[in-house]
Amino acid sequence: MFNDSYAENPEVFEKKFDKLVSLIENSKNMTVFTGAGVSTLSGIPDFRGQHGVYTDPWMGMDVEEIISMTFFRRKPDIFYKWAKDVWYHLEDYEPNVVHRVLSKMEKQGFLKKVYTQNIDMLHQRAGNTTVMEVHGSPEYHTCQGCGKKFTYAEIAPQVREGKVPYCPVCKSVIKPDIIFYEEALNERILNSAWHDFSHTDLCLVLGSSLLVQPAASLPALAGQSGAKIVIVNAQDTYQDANATLRFRDLKQTFDALEAYLDSRIEEK
Repeated sequence: MFNDSYAENPEVFEKKFDKLVSLIENSKNMTVFTGAGVSTLSGIPDFRGQHGVYTDPWMGMDVEEIISMTFFRRKPDIFYKWAKDVWYHLEDYEPNVVHRVLSKMEKQGFLKKVYTQNIDMLHQRAGNTTVMEVHGSPEYHTCQGCGKKFTYAEIAPQVREGKVPYCPVCKSVIKPDIIFYEEALNERILNSAWHDFSHTDLCLVLGSSLLVQPAASLPALAGQSGAKIVIVNAQDTYQDANATLRFRDLKQTFDALEAYLDSRIEEK
Protein backbone atom coordinates (compact mmCIF):
# COMPACT_ATOMS: atom_id res chain seq x y z
CA MET A 1 0.00 0.00 0.00
CA PHE A 2 0.97 3.65 -0.37
CA ASN A 3 3.49 4.88 2.17
CA ASP A 4 3.15 8.58 3.09
CA SER A 5 6.77 8.71 4.26
CA TYR A 6 7.97 9.00 0.65
CA ALA A 7 6.19 12.32 0.10
CA GLU A 8 8.50 15.30 -0.25
CA ASN A 9 8.34 18.71 1.40
CA PRO A 10 5.78 20.75 -0.61
CA GLU A 11 8.21 23.55 -1.45
CA VAL A 12 10.85 21.13 -2.72
CA PHE A 13 8.26 19.07 -4.56
CA GLU A 14 6.59 22.03 -6.28
CA LYS A 15 9.87 23.29 -7.75
CA LYS A 16 10.64 19.86 -9.15
CA PHE A 17 7.07 19.39 -10.33
CA ASP A 18 7.16 22.63 -12.31
CA LYS A 19 10.22 21.27 -14.13
CA LEU A 20 8.38 18.01 -14.80
CA VAL A 21 5.45 19.88 -16.34
CA SER A 22 7.86 21.82 -18.54
CA LEU A 23 9.52 18.61 -19.72
CA ILE A 24 6.16 17.06 -20.56
CA GLU A 25 4.88 20.15 -22.37
CA ASN A 26 8.04 20.41 -24.47
CA SER A 27 8.35 16.72 -25.28
CA LYS A 28 7.62 15.67 -28.84
CA ASN A 29 7.94 11.95 -28.23
CA MET A 30 7.45 10.78 -24.65
CA THR A 31 7.81 7.14 -23.62
CA VAL A 32 6.57 5.64 -20.34
CA PHE A 33 7.87 2.54 -18.56
CA THR A 34 5.90 1.19 -15.58
CA GLY A 35 6.70 -1.44 -12.96
CA ALA A 36 5.25 -3.12 -9.88
CA GLY A 37 5.17 0.06 -7.79
CA VAL A 38 2.31 1.30 -9.97
CA SER A 39 0.32 -1.88 -9.27
CA THR A 40 0.85 -1.72 -5.51
CA LEU A 41 -1.03 1.59 -5.44
CA SER A 42 -4.06 -0.46 -6.48
CA GLY A 43 -3.45 -2.93 -3.66
CA ILE A 44 -1.80 -5.61 -5.77
CA PRO A 45 0.99 -7.25 -3.75
CA ASP A 46 4.55 -6.52 -4.82
CA PHE A 47 6.09 -9.46 -6.67
CA ARG A 48 9.82 -9.00 -6.20
CA GLY A 49 10.16 -6.66 -3.21
CA GLN A 50 10.96 -7.76 0.32
CA HIS A 51 8.43 -10.50 1.20
CA GLY A 52 7.10 -10.21 -2.35
CA VAL A 53 4.93 -12.84 -4.00
CA TYR A 54 7.90 -14.14 -5.99
CA THR A 55 10.55 -13.87 -3.29
CA ASP A 56 8.91 -15.82 -0.45
CA PRO A 57 8.63 -19.62 -0.84
CA TRP A 58 5.18 -21.11 -1.48
CA MET A 59 4.52 -24.43 0.28
CA GLY A 60 8.28 -24.87 0.52
CA MET A 61 8.84 -24.30 -3.20
CA ASP A 62 10.71 -21.52 -4.97
CA VAL A 63 8.08 -19.45 -6.79
CA GLU A 64 10.52 -18.64 -9.60
CA GLU A 65 10.72 -22.41 -10.20
CA ILE A 66 6.92 -22.72 -10.21
CA ILE A 67 6.67 -20.12 -12.98
CA SER A 68 9.25 -21.81 -15.18
CA MET A 69 8.28 -23.70 -18.31
CA THR A 70 9.97 -26.88 -17.07
CA PHE A 71 7.83 -26.90 -13.93
CA PHE A 72 4.65 -25.92 -15.77
CA ARG A 73 5.00 -28.80 -18.22
CA ARG A 74 5.56 -31.30 -15.38
CA LYS A 75 3.12 -29.98 -12.79
CA PRO A 76 0.48 -27.62 -14.20
CA ASP A 77 -1.79 -28.55 -11.29
CA ILE A 78 0.71 -27.14 -8.76
CA PHE A 79 1.23 -24.04 -10.89
CA TYR A 80 -2.49 -23.31 -11.01
CA LYS A 81 -2.87 -23.87 -7.27
CA TRP A 82 -0.25 -21.17 -6.74
CA ALA A 83 -1.59 -18.87 -9.47
CA LYS A 84 -5.22 -19.04 -8.35
CA ASP A 85 -4.84 -16.37 -5.68
CA VAL A 86 -2.03 -14.42 -7.37
CA TRP A 87 -3.04 -14.04 -11.03
CA TYR A 88 -6.74 -14.92 -11.18
CA HIS A 89 -8.43 -12.27 -9.04
CA LEU A 90 -7.24 -9.27 -11.05
CA GLU A 91 -10.78 -8.00 -11.53
CA ASP A 92 -10.86 -7.28 -7.78
CA TYR A 93 -8.43 -4.38 -8.30
CA GLU A 94 -9.14 -0.95 -9.77
CA PRO A 95 -6.92 1.45 -11.74
CA ASN A 96 -5.28 4.08 -9.54
CA VAL A 97 -4.20 7.67 -10.07
CA VAL A 98 -1.13 6.66 -12.13
CA HIS A 99 -3.25 4.62 -14.54
CA ARG A 100 -5.84 7.42 -14.77
CA VAL A 101 -3.22 10.09 -15.46
CA LEU A 102 -1.47 8.06 -18.15
CA SER A 103 -4.83 7.56 -19.84
CA LYS A 104 -5.51 11.30 -19.67
CA MET A 105 -2.03 12.01 -21.04
CA GLU A 106 -2.81 9.81 -24.04
CA LYS A 107 -6.16 11.54 -24.61
CA GLN A 108 -4.50 14.97 -24.40
CA GLY A 109 -1.83 13.99 -26.93
CA PHE A 110 1.19 13.78 -24.63
CA LEU A 111 1.63 10.02 -24.82
CA LYS A 112 1.38 7.37 -27.53
CA LYS A 113 2.51 4.15 -25.82
CA VAL A 114 2.94 2.69 -22.37
CA TYR A 115 5.47 -0.07 -21.83
CA THR A 116 4.78 -2.06 -18.70
CA GLN A 117 6.35 -4.90 -16.76
CA ASN A 118 2.99 -5.47 -15.06
CA ILE A 119 0.55 -8.20 -16.00
CA ASP A 120 -2.59 -6.81 -14.33
CA MET A 121 -4.18 -5.17 -17.41
CA LEU A 122 -5.02 -2.04 -15.38
CA HIS A 123 -3.55 0.33 -17.96
CA GLN A 124 -6.08 -0.93 -20.50
CA ARG A 125 -8.93 -0.73 -18.02
CA ALA A 126 -7.98 2.89 -17.30
CA GLY A 127 -8.26 3.71 -21.00
CA ASN A 128 -4.77 3.53 -22.52
CA THR A 129 -5.20 2.10 -26.00
CA THR A 130 -1.59 1.16 -26.83
CA VAL A 131 -0.06 -0.84 -23.98
CA MET A 132 3.01 -2.94 -24.63
CA GLU A 133 3.12 -5.70 -22.02
CA VAL A 134 6.81 -6.63 -21.89
CA HIS A 135 6.18 -9.69 -19.71
CA GLY A 136 2.85 -10.61 -21.27
CA SER A 137 -0.46 -10.83 -19.44
CA PRO A 138 -3.25 -13.29 -18.67
CA GLU A 139 -5.63 -11.42 -20.97
CA TYR A 140 -5.22 -14.37 -23.32
CA HIS A 141 -4.28 -18.00 -22.76
CA THR A 142 -2.95 -20.49 -25.27
CA CYS A 143 -3.46 -24.24 -25.59
CA GLN A 144 -0.05 -25.89 -25.50
CA GLY A 145 -1.19 -28.52 -27.97
CA CYS A 146 -3.17 -26.94 -30.81
CA GLY A 147 -2.55 -23.26 -30.11
CA LYS A 148 -6.21 -22.31 -29.62
CA LYS A 149 -6.65 -18.99 -27.79
CA PHE A 150 -8.83 -18.38 -24.74
CA THR A 151 -9.65 -15.21 -22.83
CA TYR A 152 -9.02 -14.46 -19.17
CA ALA A 153 -12.79 -14.37 -18.67
CA GLU A 154 -13.04 -17.94 -19.96
CA ILE A 155 -10.17 -19.36 -17.91
CA ALA A 156 -10.25 -17.47 -14.60
CA PRO A 157 -13.49 -19.03 -13.27
CA GLN A 158 -12.08 -22.53 -13.86
CA VAL A 159 -8.86 -21.71 -12.02
CA ARG A 160 -10.72 -20.11 -9.11
CA GLU A 161 -12.73 -23.33 -8.79
CA GLY A 162 -9.45 -25.23 -8.38
CA LYS A 163 -9.45 -26.74 -11.87
CA VAL A 164 -6.59 -27.02 -14.34
CA PRO A 165 -7.82 -25.59 -17.67
CA TYR A 166 -7.61 -28.06 -20.54
CA CYS A 167 -8.39 -27.40 -24.18
CA PRO A 168 -11.85 -28.68 -25.23
CA VAL A 169 -10.46 -29.36 -28.72
CA CYS A 170 -7.27 -31.37 -28.12
CA LYS A 171 -7.33 -31.85 -24.29
CA SER A 172 -3.88 -30.27 -23.82
CA VAL A 173 -3.16 -27.95 -20.90
CA ILE A 174 -3.78 -24.22 -21.37
CA LYS A 175 -1.16 -21.65 -20.31
CA PRO A 176 -1.55 -17.90 -19.66
CA ASP A 177 0.26 -15.66 -22.15
CA ILE A 178 2.62 -14.47 -19.43
CA ILE A 179 6.34 -14.83 -20.08
CA PHE A 180 7.60 -17.66 -17.87
CA TYR A 181 11.20 -18.34 -16.99
CA GLU A 182 12.91 -20.17 -19.89
CA GLU A 183 10.68 -18.34 -22.39
CA ALA A 184 11.89 -15.54 -24.65
CA LEU A 185 10.27 -12.14 -24.53
CA ASN A 186 7.90 -11.28 -27.35
CA GLU A 187 10.11 -10.31 -30.32
CA ARG A 188 7.58 -7.87 -31.77
CA ILE A 189 7.30 -5.98 -28.47
CA LEU A 190 11.07 -5.98 -27.98
CA ASN A 191 11.69 -4.60 -31.46
CA SER A 192 9.09 -1.91 -30.87
CA ALA A 193 10.69 -1.07 -27.53
CA TRP A 194 14.21 -0.79 -28.94
CA HIS A 195 12.91 1.62 -31.56
CA ASP A 196 10.73 3.72 -29.26
CA PHE A 197 13.20 4.07 -26.40
CA SER A 198 16.05 4.92 -28.76
CA HIS A 199 13.97 7.67 -30.44
CA THR A 200 12.22 9.18 -27.41
CA ASP A 201 13.07 12.61 -26.01
CA LEU A 202 11.50 12.04 -22.57
CA CYS A 203 11.33 8.76 -20.67
CA LEU A 204 9.20 8.42 -17.53
CA VAL A 205 10.16 5.46 -15.32
CA LEU A 206 7.32 4.77 -12.89
CA GLY A 207 7.32 2.30 -10.02
CA SER A 208 10.21 0.19 -11.26
CA SER A 209 13.51 -0.49 -9.50
CA LEU A 210 14.95 -1.50 -12.90
CA LEU A 211 16.21 -4.85 -11.70
CA VAL A 212 14.58 -7.30 -14.11
CA GLN A 213 16.42 -7.57 -17.42
CA PRO A 214 16.23 -7.11 -20.31
CA ALA A 215 13.23 -4.81 -19.81
CA ALA A 216 15.10 -2.76 -17.22
CA SER A 217 17.68 -1.74 -19.82
CA LEU A 218 15.12 0.18 -21.90
CA PRO A 219 15.33 3.47 -19.95
CA ALA A 220 19.13 3.29 -20.20
CA LEU A 221 18.74 3.03 -23.98
CA ALA A 222 16.66 6.22 -23.88
CA GLY A 223 19.33 8.02 -21.89
CA GLN A 224 22.08 6.87 -24.23
CA SER A 225 20.05 8.29 -27.11
CA GLY A 226 19.90 11.72 -25.46
CA ALA A 227 16.46 11.56 -23.82
CA LYS A 228 15.66 13.19 -20.50
CA ILE A 229 14.86 10.56 -17.85
CA VAL A 230 12.39 11.13 -15.01
CA ILE A 231 12.23 8.42 -12.33
CA VAL A 232 9.41 8.10 -9.82
CA ASN A 233 10.11 5.15 -7.53
CA ALA A 234 10.44 4.63 -3.78
CA GLN A 235 13.59 2.51 -4.04
CA ASP A 236 16.89 3.48 -5.64
CA THR A 237 17.59 2.47 -9.24
CA TYR A 238 20.80 2.11 -11.21
CA GLN A 239 19.66 4.97 -13.44
CA ASP A 240 19.19 7.54 -10.63
CA ALA A 241 22.47 9.30 -11.41
CA ASN A 242 21.35 9.78 -15.01
CA ALA A 243 17.90 11.12 -14.18
CA THR A 244 17.01 14.72 -14.93
CA LEU A 245 14.37 14.55 -12.19
CA ARG A 246 13.96 12.05 -9.36
CA PHE A 247 10.80 11.67 -7.29
CA ARG A 248 10.14 9.04 -4.60
CA ASP A 249 6.38 9.20 -4.28
CA LEU A 250 4.10 8.06 -7.11
CA LYS A 251 0.90 9.24 -5.48
CA GLN A 252 2.17 12.72 -4.63
CA THR A 253 3.55 13.15 -8.14
CA PHE A 254 0.51 11.83 -9.99
CA ASP A 255 -2.07 13.58 -7.83
CA ALA A 256 -0.33 16.79 -8.89
CA LEU A 257 -0.18 15.69 -12.54
CA GLU A 258 -3.87 14.84 -12.52
CA ALA A 259 -4.71 18.29 -11.17
CA TYR A 260 -2.53 19.86 -13.86
CA LEU A 261 -4.11 17.86 -16.68
CA ASP A 262 -7.62 18.60 -15.44
CA SER A 263 -6.81 22.32 -15.28
CA ARG A 264 -5.71 22.26 -18.92
CA ILE A 265 -9.14 20.95 -19.93
CA GLU A 266 -10.94 23.57 -17.82
CA GLU A 267 -8.94 26.34 -19.48
CA LYS A 268 -10.06 25.30 -22.98
